[in-house]
Amino acid sequence: MTSSHEDHNTVPAPSPQNIYDDPRFFEGYRTLREKDTGLNGALEIPAIRALLPDLRGRTVLDLGCGFGDFARHARAQGAARVTALDVSANMIEAARALTQDAAITYIHGSIEDCAMPPAAFDLAVSSLALHYIADYRAVVRRVFDCLRPGGTFIFSVEHPVQTAYPVGWVCDKDGNKLHWPLDRYQQEGARSTSWFVDGVIKYHRTMETYVNTLIACGFQIRHLAEPCPPAAILQARPDLEDTVRRPPMLILVATKPVEKE
Repeated sequence: MTSSHEDHNTVPAPSPQNIYDDPRFFEGYRTLREKDTGLNGALEIPAIRALLPDLRGRTVLDLGCGFGDFARHARAQGAARVTALDVSANMIEAARALTQDAAITYIHGSIEDCAMPPAAFDLAVSSLALHYIADYRAVVRRVFDCLRPGGTFIFSVEHPVQTAYPVGWVCDKDGNKLHWPLDRYQQEGARSTSWFVDGVIKYHRTMETYVNTLIACGFQIRHLAEPCPPAAILQARPDLEDTVRRPPMLILVATKPVEKE
C-alpha cells in the first residue's frame, strides 16, 4: 500500500513562515486558484460567505488575504473599509494589481506580528491561514482585542483529521484510495508536508484546542462547520468525493460579547 505524501515528520519551524514567496510554490498555487480546481472555490469560499454577517457599513480585517478575493467581495457586499494583510510580498503585489478600490488597504506583514488598533473592526476573517501559525492563542487574543464588542471572527483551517498525520490517502497497488489514516492526533505541533514543494510546515491542533482557545480568550462560539459538497456539486465534480470520506477543513465562527452596562 502507498500514500500520497512521504514527508510527515514532526519538526520545529521558524515563525512566521512565508512559503508563498517560494517561486515554485507561488506559481503552483496561483495556477490552482486561477483554474479554481482546488477546495477553496468548491467548498471553503461558499461556506465562509454563507456564514458572513451583514457587511454593509462594516470595517473588516482580512488575515492572510492572498490575492485579495475576500477583500473585494466584502466591499461588493457593502463593507465600508477593508484592511487586508499577508506575509507574502508576491500575494500583496498581486492583490494590489487586481484591486482598484481606495477603501481596501493591503499590508505586507505577518499575522503573528500585526499590530491593529483596539476595537477597530466589526469582522475579522482568515481563510486557510492559521494552520501555518505557531502561536494560535496569541493570534486569537490579538483578534479579540481589535474587534468591537459584538464583532465576529470567522476562520477556516485544514481539518485536524487532515493535519494530524498528513501522509495522504493509503492506496492499494492500483492506486485506489482505501482510507485516510489518523494517528498522533493528540500530539500537537509542527508537521512537515509536501505541497507544490517539500518542507511546507503546518501546525496540527486538536478540535478541542481550536474551540477552547476561542472560549478562553473571551469569544462566544456561534457556529462550527465541516463543509461537504451538496449532491449537485458532487455530480458535476466527482473528484470531490474524497471530501465526503474525510473532512478537509474546519470553519469556526465566534463573536466578541457586547459589554454589559
